[in-house]
Amino acid sequence: MIEVLVALAIIAVALAASVRAVGSLATGEAELHRRLLAGWSADNELAQLRLSHQFPEIGSRTFDCSQGNLKLSCTQRVSQTPNPIFRRVEMLVSMPGRSGYLAQMVTVVANETNRSL
Repeated sequence: MIEVLVALAIIAVALAASVRAVGSLATGEAELHRRLLAGWSADNELAQLRLSHQFPEIGSRTFDCSQGNLKLSCTQRVSQTPNPIFRRVEMLVSMPGRSGYLAQMVTVVANETNRSL
């Protein structure tokens, strides 16, 4: 009888460990999904900026860039580069109410309005 109780205790410990591992995997998958959607948001905004062929103004702006049912906030920071023909554009994506960024992308945009033909 004692052998059966010991075996049951060992099985219970193993099952508890496996349940904890599955819970950890589910949490990791949810975080990965949020980061994937945030990366898509940043990439979409930078692609839209490149396709508009506009030279962005220096400064920072924050706007909603939600994907699916996930509320996201994008911050676009535009700064000068050593070459005045180019501007550095940084896109930071975060979730409202959470600290830190889920995604960060940077690109350089040329002043296409100033090109000679």
